Amino acid sequence: MKMPWMKLICLAFLFLSLRNQICYGAPDDYDDYDEEEEPKEKNPPGQDKCNGIFLTYTFTERNKELPHVKNVTAQAWSFKSKATLVNTGLEELKGWKMFIRFQHREVLVSATNAILVNGAGDFPAKVEKGATLSGYPNTDLKTSVDTAGDLTKMSTEIEFTGTMFGLNEKAIPLPKSIRLANDGWKCPTLTTYRTFLTTCCHKDPKYKSLNQSAKGKYTPRQYGDVNLMYDVLKSYEGSYEAQVTIDNDGTLSRLDNWNLTWEWMRGEFIHSMRGAYTRRIEYSDCIFGLPGQYLKGFDFSQVMNCEKRPVISDLPLEKANDTEIGHIPNCCKNGSLVSPVMDENNARAVFQLRVYKLPPDTPKTVLYPPQRWNITSLVSAHYHCSAPVRVDPSAFPEATGTGAKTYAVASWQVVCNMTKPEKKRAKCCVSFTAYYSNGAVPCSTCACGCDDSQTDKCNPSSRAMLLPPDALLLPAVNRTAKIKAYAKLKKKPVPRAMPCPDNCVVSINWHVSSDHKAGWTARMTLFNWGETQFKDWYAAVELKKAASGYDDVYSFNGTKLVSPKNTIFFQGLKGLEYLIEIKNGSSDSEPKVPGKQQSVISFTKKKPEAINIRKGDGFPSKVFFNGAECALPDSLPSAATLLSSMPLLFFSAIAFLLITYPFHS
Repeated sequence: MKMPWMKLICLAFLFLSLRNQICYGAPDDYDDYDEEEEPKEKNPPGQDKCNGIFLTYTFTERNKELPHVKNVTAQAWSFKSKATLVNTGLEELKGWKMFIRFQHREVLVSATNAILVNGAGDFPAKVEKGATLSGYPNTDLKTSVDTAGDLTKMSTEIEFTGTMFGLNEKAIPLPKSIRLANDGWKCPTLTTYRTFLTTCCHKDPKYKSLNQSAKGKYTPRQYGDVNLMYDVLKSYEGSYEAQVTIDNDGTLSRLDNWNLTWEWMRGEFIHSMRGAYTRRIEYSDCIFGLPGQYLKGFDFSQVMNCEKRPVISDLPLEKANDTEIGHIPNCCKNGSLVSPVMDENNARAVFQLRVYKLPPDTPKTVLYPPQRWNITSLVSAHYHCSAPVRVDPSAFPEATGTGAKTYAVASWQVVCNMTKPEKKRAKCCVSFTAYYSNGAVPCSTCACGCDDSQTDKCNPSSRAMLLPPDALLLPAVNRTAKIKAYAKLKKKPVPRAMPCPDNCVVSINWHVSSDHKAGWTARMTLFNWGETQFKDWYAAVELKKAASGYDDVYSFNGTKLVSPKNTIFFQGLKGLEYLIEIKNGSSDSEPKVPGKQQSVISFTKKKPEAINIRKGDGFPSKVFFNGAECALPDSLPSAATLLSSMPLLFFSAIAFLLITYPFHS
């Protein structure tokens, strides 16, 4: 049957129309089908189910560095990786901190959107024991609810470049763990994939902070051993005036001749200062740097300091009333901040500075504090300092005396805490002696460090040799003959290269004097081997089992502390506040005589059966001098045998006479 020609024409037209759509695409009305976007990348596994802060660390790539060596463990590799933090919960995280436990001897060369904190310093930084990072310039992670899901405010991505060692070419170098370093957060489960790690962190419901202030608009204030405030008092177009307050709040903390450093991140410079000064007065970095380009007509000759990392020190006492550079309450104490246990009025330092800013930060509302704060002291603890954290503005008494308060424009807090000294980097050391032993256990070899010039003549790795107690009174250079003679007497070998000395400016001898059923006594002697005296010195000892029986101290002032536990605090009596410097001997042939202070300390035994003095309960587990934790010996005195009873009596008598008379020389 023949089809009408009109139907044939319609079928042909329909066929051609469909052919064009199939081969050449749809008409303009269907463009949305043609330009359909690729599906977006999915979130990492577990992120959508996390109600908290979701962390990831992803390895990107690595390349073999020069030189190429056959030893796999010695081969260096450059690597790239990234870490992300995403707030997937309902609570804003202020001042985020992330800890990454690296495990391949990594050296971080750079990191975006973050800085290293807790004493790690600037890049490049060795982070083989782990690294703590803090956000910069964005320090907070807001919630999805408060930002309508804006990931730029909810999350942070950190891109790392660095160097690592070891592993074969096909291995994927991931860190051992990642976690939030903020107090009160837990990251219980770590999930490891081939090229990345993930963990979901959440608030610990059992956590209760004991050192926070009340909540406000910003992060609650924390309190550590040394607390610093950076308060902007006045803000102008292109500059601002700030005040820095240093509070020594730690019971055992002490700062002598403090030096404060920080790093300007945005081209700022210090125009002037009151209450303190920069160790270097220079403005060449401004002339030849960005300030010189932006501030064409500026007189830089009046600028105090243009360094990126200025070193700031306290003014001497005589400048306290100087109307040009001093005249600020709590300034000008010659860099000495004592423990509040000793004197609360001398535990604070204050100085003010005028800071100039560069574009685009010139508006008066744009304020950034300096980063990478660090504080050091002559003989004191090493401190790890946090990144500056925005807190509620500080309040100050109004100058007219009406009782009103004025508030800072903006305030940031930096918290610094004492750290345990690294091996061979202490600033003081301890020796042990006892009435039942004829040998002194000396300070450890290189307890306070050894330089290369020394190690050519002595062994920095050898264990310190026992010595007769009277040798503790001599400088290290005068002990060799006595050490060799004592070793010969005890039939001990004498190495060809003798152990290096401890090299400590301050050493402390702890001597167990007696032990009986009702109690026991000890004698503590402090030696100053340096050429600088210590004013208002103090020491503290931790006795884990015996501190509760503390009874009295006879030539010091002593206090049993509530915190830290089991710790007794000692300081000089009135008129004996100085631990004087080392002096020359009575003649050129006589050895130098250290400055020293000494006292007997008595203890009772509330439960005699619970304390064993000889097995260690009578020796401190920690010793501090002026805030610095001292290096302890690696063994205890051993009991003398009957055959050695005569040398024991002889050495004990000589040591007692020499140490005691005159004991304040």
